[in-house]
Amino acid sequence: MSSEIYFSNNYRDMCQEHGTGAGFQFEFHCNRCQDTWRSPFEAYASGRVAGWVGKGVSAAWGMFGRTGNGVSSAADGLAGAGFGNARDAAFQRAINNAQGHFNRCPRCTHYVCNRCWNAGQGLCLSCAPDTAAEALAAQQRGLNDMVSDRAYAAGQQNAQSFDVNAPRQLVCPQCRTETHGSPFCPGCGHHLAQAERCTGCNAEVPTGSAFCPGCGTRR
Repeated sequence: MSSEIYFSNNYRDMCQEHGTGAGFQFEFHCNRCQDTWRSPFEAYASGRVAGWVGKGVSAAWGMFGRTGNGVSSAADGLAGAGFGNARDAAFQRAINNAQGHFNRCPRCTHYVCNRCWNAGQGLCLSCAPDTAAEALAAQQRGLNDMVSDRAYAAGQQNAQSFDVNAPRQLVCPQCRTETHGSPFCPGCGHHLAQAERCTGCNAEVPTGSAFCPGCGTRR
C-alpha cells in the first residue's frame, strides 16, 4: 500500500504475534529531531487466545505426564494465519493516526513532527528555518566572532612582551609531570629549562652526556 511505502523509513514495528501481550503497535519518529510517537496499542485476540490455550493444555497434560505440543502448535497456527492481514489493517490505522502528528515536507520529503514544522511556509524547519530564531542565532554568532577577533588582537599585543627565546620545558625530566611552561616543576620542584653545568669547569653539559665535553669530568 502506498501509505506503508511513505512511512517505510521512519517507523518501528512493535507488534507481537503470540502470548498474553499479543497485539499491534507502531512507533513513528520525526526525521528532524528524532522525537517519537506511538500508536495506541491494539490487542490481537487470536494471539492471546493461542497463548492461553497453549499454557492451559500444557498444564493439563502435564498432570498426566504428557505434553500438549500438538494442540499448542495448532493454536499458534490459527493465530499466525490471520496475523498478517490483521497487522496490515492495524498499520493502516496507525498511519492514518500518525498523519495528524507528522507533516511531509514537499521539498526534502521528510516527515517531521509539528514542533519541526514551519506552518507559515508549508516546509520543515530544516528547509525553512524560523526567521526570528535565525536572526537571534546570527546575532550571537556575530557577537562571538567579534569577541574572538578582539581577543586575538589582544593576544597579539600581549605577545610583544612574551620572551619567545626563553627555554621552557612542558614535561619535567625527573618526574614526568606536566609543567605548562612554569620555571619549577609542580610535582617535584625541579628547576626547569636550565642547562646542566659541569661541577668541574661550570661549562654547559648537553642533555644526556655522561662526561663534560670541556674538561671530561663525569657527571
